[in-house]
Amino acid sequence: MATKSHKPIVWGLFAAGGTIAAFLAPVLIAITSIMPLAFGGAEPGGVLNYDTVVFFVENWLIKIIVFGVVGLQLWHAAHRLRVTAHDFGIRADTAVSVIVYTLAGVLTILAAVFLILI
Repeated sequence: MATKSHKPIVWGLFAAGGTIAAFLAPVLIAITSIMPLAFGGAEPGGVLNYDTVVFFVENWLIKIIVFGVVGLQLWHAAHRLRVTAHDFGIRADTAVSVIVYTLAGVLTILAAVFLILI
């Protein structure tokens, strides 16, 4: 009987994070860079002032979207760091995997906690 691998879980998170990093992150960066110029920025009454952003992120659907964007990109980055470490000659794959995936997991949990507290 063959043993089951956990690779599909890691690869799924990596692929989803890569897709978000490639398609959604540049759009979010462009929007949050252009909106302050057009609508008053972080000044009082502006579109990206603290009160407006908190009001926007208090919505549970927006919290789920932000969590997905941040969390999946963290898992994508963790896998990229693992591969990069291997490319640089660090052959302790188990140790590197534990470090980067644990860091991604902890940061994902922190993102969830911070979003819940908003």
